[in-house]
Amino acid sequence: MEKRLNKRKTLSGKVTSDKMNKTRVVEVDSTLRHAKYGKLMKRSARYKAHDEKNESHVGDVVEMMSVRPLSKDKRWAITRIVSKNKDKEAVVI
Repeated sequence: MEKRLNKRKTLSGKVTSDKMNKTRVVEVDSTLRHAKYGKLMKRSARYKAHDEKNESHVGDVVEMMSVRPLSKDKRWAITRIVSKNKDKEAVVI
């Protein structure tokens, strides 16, 4: 059999909410250059991601990949926790 390549999209971002069961809100920041003026602009997008074991918490940096639709809003699943939040009192930006 052929080895199948994983062509799913992956993103990394910071967990901003862990109040839902098995669901985390992850904020992904990106920078892009303005088409006309060339200025760097910061954009952020918030995604709802599935966390089966409820392991990630607010402030953690996580990596997630696209999956089939799990609910109305969830299309991402957390694959690993890149770094844990060292501060126990979570600060939401």
